[in-house]
Amino acid sequence: MIIGVIQKNERTVRLKMDINCTNCKKKVPGGIKASEKYSKTMDFKNELKEFKENYLCGICRDKKRVNKS
Repeated sequence: MIIGVIQKNERTVRLKMDINCTNCKKKVPGGIKASEKYSKTMDFKNELKEFKENYLCGICRDKKRVNKS
């Protein structure tokens, strides 16, 4: 998952962290990728916090979409 905007030829940082679905609590593999400059800002920390609080895995996201229809 990429957070923020990564410009061409910009250094990136991959952060390995536990990401869990907020609905079913299933652990989601992978990490977060961001530009090196952006990863040191408060905007990044706020966006990451928001992302973790609202993240849905693919199964839960699809269920939510079907229920809305």
